[in-house]
Formats: sequence, structure tokens, C-alpha cells
Amino acid sequence: MKQPPARILRHWNSRAITFAILSLIGLVGTWIFNALAIVQMRDYLGDWFGSGPAVNSLGVDLLVVAVAGSILIIIEARRLGMKRAWLYIVLSGITAFAFTFPLFLAMRERKLVELGRR
Repeated sequence: MKQPPARILRHWNSRAITFAILSLIGLVGTWIFNALAIVQMRDYLGDWFGSGPAVNSLGVDLLVVAVAGSILIIIEARRLGMKRAWLYIVLSGITAFAFTFPLFLAMRERKLVELGRR
């Protein structure tokens, strides 16, 4: 027999909702600046090396990813018992999140192997 349809929010928790909201902010924020770039007939790639809506779009895109990634770092580090996870976030302000997030993922993978979960 078929099961009745599941409630729409059945599998949503506060973290999933938070990431969904960040996703919407990232989508709307970048689309606004991309639309401005199109309406103003800007040189999109040229703006990357100068200034303009394309740069703002990229900035919103990266900011939302960095916030979501930082939340993931804290949650996952606590779950796995990783120490000093806050350092990844602090170091991202000194270096780049493109560096510290993959570094965290590498250390996370090591921890999973250590715990026998891989």
C-alpha cells in the first residue's frame, strides 16, 4: 500500500532552515547585482577587475558561502569533538575562506578516519 504524503516540513530542522534562508539571501543578493549589471550594460568581466554590480554580486555570493561554511565548521567540529575550530574562522579573515574551509574539511576527514567512520 502507498504511504500517505509526508508533511512538507517533516525533515526540516533549524539548521536546514538557516541554510535555506542563507541560500535565498545569496540568490536574491547576487541576482539584484547581476540584474543591475545587465540593465546598466556593464562589462561583467571588466567589473571584476574594476568595480560595479558584478563585484557586488561576487561579494554577496562569497559572503553567504563564508557564513554558511562558518556555521558548518562550528556545528561539525562540536559534533566530532574537534578542538579550536574557531581558528578556521578567525584565520579566514587573515588569509581567505577559500583556504581555511578546505583546510577544515581536510582536518575533518582526518578526524572521521581517526574515529573509524570512514
